[in-house]
Amino acid sequence: MRHTESPRGVRAGSRVVGCTLLVAALGAGVTGCSSDGSPLASEPYDATDQISFSGSVEEGKQADPDEPLEIVAEDSDGRITDVTVADASGRRVAGELAADGSRWHSTSPLAAEAQYTVRVSTEDEDGAPGRKVLTFSTGKPTTTKRLAVTFGPKAGTYGVGQPLTAELSDPVKDLAQRAVVERALKVESTPAVSGSWHWVDDKKLHFRPQDYWPAHATISMRSTLEGLKVNDRLRGGRTKPLTIRTGDRVIAVTDAATHQLTVYKNDEEIKQIPVTTGKPGFETRNGVKVVLAKERFVRMRSTTVGIAEGSSESYDLDVHFAIRVTWSGEYVHAAPWSVGSQGYANVSHGCVGMSTDNAEWFFDTVREGDVVTVENSAGDTMETFGNGYGDWNLDWAKWQAGSALTPGKATGQAEQARLRPQST
Repeated sequence: MRHTESPRGVRAGSRVVGCTLLVAALGAGVTGCSSDGSPLASEPYDATDQISFSGSVEEGKQADPDEPLEIVAEDSDGRITDVTVADASGRRVAGELAADGSRWHSTSPLAAEAQYTVRVSTEDEDGAPGRKVLTFSTGKPTTTKRLAVTFGPKAGTYGVGQPLTAELSDPVKDLAQRAVVERALKVESTPAVSGSWHWVDDKKLHFRPQDYWPAHATISMRSTLEGLKVNDRLRGGRTKPLTIRTGDRVIAVTDAATHQLTVYKNDEEIKQIPVTTGKPGFETRNGVKVVLAKERFVRMRSTTVGIAEGSSESYDLDVHFAIRVTWSGEYVHAAPWSVGSQGYANVSHGCVGMSTDNAEWFFDTVREGDVVTVENSAGDTMETFGNGYGDWNLDWAKWQAGSALTPGKATGQAEQARLRPQST
């Protein structure tokens, strides 16, 4: 809800402050500015005759959820100072109040088959406050198709690099419609941090904070989209909420130039491992990646990455303790065949290889969502989307630019997705 402060209300408040100062100056016996003479000290009067509501709301019928709600000050000597509209679950309707207080209109859609309470505050020409409270219900929607949202990942405990995902059942392309959807996708974290949704495509959103999640956080996702109009053929459907947790802050940093992988746990170095990375022509991707899966055994064949069978670069290997970081086949894994090069040279086809003992330790140390970065490789930077989670390779400004609620975009009401204030 956007609140527009009344200039007349400010002047009235100033009169009260002025009276207080006058009493302080002249003493307790001065009564010229007593509460009996202040219009702000009066009980609010019934403003029913001074305001009107749009359409069927004022007639006491079920309102059309596809129509915006409008409230008008009918008395030319009075004005609307504040409006709040909320349904039975506390979900508020956003709106805008004209600068002169003559009218208020909703800027976010009403839900279908919902009951709303409207509280309107007014003031007359003398500054006396008025009030009107109205309840109304909305009818059935004219559209029957529902937009389903599926949150991800699955419930569980993840590393601090795990992005949140929201998959939509239908594409949403229009910016204003995206804002309706995004505004309804709520994320809460304890401890709290600020974060933002980013539209990956017309049917998928990712959410992340500016930095990694706090260690041992509880993160909840829910949707208030049910019943809300997205477009003429689509309304929000019911969404199952999701809660996940984070474990320790585990970050593995691979330096392709020094051939070392350093593991940090809760910002303390706990192990350094000699490794080999991609050789020329098969360089390992630079940048931040996130653990996608842990596989104790994987059969790796060169044909799956476009290397012809029987060529000089072909391979068919049984690999143990494999940590997947891209869907295209980049892993951190045991490579006993290259132990002589580990710590000295890059000889792999793009994976990060280490001894079997070190790979088993690494496998037991990391979990899905942990952060694995590579630096000083001649390879390209990890893709942002489509090949795993490269979300952290976008700087914060570019990440926020992918939100439909970024300030400056024509969404009807500019907002930034936020989590609860930081707890102490």
